[in-house]
This record gives sequence, C-alpha cells and structure tokens, in this order.
Amino acid sequence: MEWKGRRQSDNVEDRRGASTGGSPFGRGGGFRIPIGGGRRGGGGLSIGGIILILIISWVLGINPLTLLSGGDIGLDGSGTQQETSRAPANDDTTAFVRTVLAETEDTWNGIFQANGQTYQEPNLVLFSGQVNSACGFASSATGPFYCPNDRKVYLDTEFFGELEQRFDAAGDFAEAYVVAHEVGHHVQNLLGILPRFNQARQRMSETEANQMSVRVELQADCFAGVWGKFTEQKGILERGDLEEALNAAQQIGDDTLQKRSQGYVVPESFNHGTSEQRMRWFKRGFDTGDMKTCDTFSGEV
Repeated sequence: MEWKGRRQSDNVEDRRGASTGGSPFGRGGGFRIPIGGGRRGGGGLSIGGIILILIISWVLGINPLTLLSGGDIGLDGSGTQQETSRAPANDDTTAFVRTVLAETEDTWNGIFQANGQTYQEPNLVLFSGQVNSACGFASSATGPFYCPNDRKVYLDTEFFGELEQRFDAAGDFAEAYVVAHEVGHHVQNLLGILPRFNQARQRMSETEANQMSVRVELQADCFAGVWGKFTEQKGILERGDLEEALNAAQQIGDDTLQKRSQGYVVPESFNHGTSEQRMRWFKRGFDTGDMKTCDTFSGEV
C-alpha cells in the first residue's frame, strides 16, 4: 500500500503513556480478556472470576459488561476519561494510522454526500496498555474496538505486531483492514444500526445476541471492503494487498481463533463470524464498492 506522502487525519488522539487515574491494572498485567479466548472460545469464567469483575467494576464505577465482553464493539456503559491527549507522535506507525483514517474519511464523506447525508468523522484514540472510554475500561488484550457512546475508535498500535506474530497476518493492508473495520462500526452507528442492535439484544438470549452480533460484524467487514475498493481506485494498492486483508479476515474468524486457542469450535458462541464469512463479506464490499450490497441482515450470511 503506497500510503506515504498522502494526507493524514487530524482526528487522532494520542493517549499513549497517559495515566488511567488510579486504575489497579498495570501496563503488563491486571485483568485481561485474551483475544480469541474467554467468551469467544466458549470457555467462560468461573463464579469467582465473575465476582471479582463485579467488585472491580463497582470500585472503578464502570460497566461490568465491558470487562466481560471480548468483542470489538463497546457495550453501553460509563467510564470517566482521565487520560490526557496530546498531539500524535510522528513515528511511521502513527503516520500510517493517520493516513488510513484520512482515507476512510475521504471514502465515507464521498459516499454520504452522494446519498444526501453528512458524514461525521470519528476520532481515533491511540493508547498503550489500557484506556478509559465512554464504554468503560479496556486493556490492550481486548483488541481494537469502537465505542458508540463517544463515537471513537480505540487502538493500541502494538496490536499490529500481534497481528503479524500471533495471527500470521502481516502487511500494511492487513493493518489498514483492522482500522477500516472499526470505522465500519462507526458508519453503522451513524446509520442507526448499532443503536437498534444494542436495544434489541437486551431482549435476546445469549445465543440470539451472538447470532445478531455476527451479522453486525460481517457488515463492518463489508464496509471495510467498500473502503478498500475506493482505495484501489486511487491507485495506491500494491500487488498482494488484497490477499493481505483477506488473510487477516481469515485469521481472526471465530472458528479459526477457537481452533487455535482450544482445539475445537463452539458455533453457538461465534459473535464475529467464521473465517469464510469474514473473507466473503469483505470481498463482496471490495468487488462492488457499494454499501447497499452489505445487507447482512436479510437471509443467510
């Protein structure tokens, strides 16, 4: 991906190295939800672990569902943001993230304008180790996530290293796919899809909520593919970039993650989609460049 020298977004907050205001979780320890384990893997928590979470949540004044969740969409909740923001650093990783965010802004501003709407650009928060959001506390183990309550994407850039080393998904376009997927959730939020989902799942069983969550996540993958198509049309993609994104989608499918972490799969616990589904929906968005083809809520996914 030929990203250097292109416009960089100013909608980035750098909280790396900032204090979280007395949180008991240190940078390298504390309570962590491993990516690809916990609820995704179907293993669950012990009663003692749940009680510990409730105590921690009460002390910190945050939503316990935030700690119990392993997904990348922030659950409704509250959290006091005590970190201070500063101008983003000028390292290559930060410059890359700012450039990718700028490319998503260009894409979605154009699409919304073509449909007679105004795109409200999200902020992207860079953090290290742990962060407070309007959806509550999160650690780097949660992975990148989007919080609909403050309309911000949260990213620990060290995740890119984990993406390459742990998930065998190297490449700058694989990393760009991660950012574009989270921005896809922001698009869903602006369209009213996330609010309706958050309201509806209060009446759903866990299995039903997981099934609906899969549809939400696959649509975000498709929206990421739409962004990829517009990026390709600018002529900045390089040979192998599409394959990098598809490989990333494959490596973080629920079935692949569960096989890797525990050796077997629990389909009813899937909440992001299988590897095949994630690749297929990203590719659909990429092939068409049309968000109208990203209806994951009608029929089979």
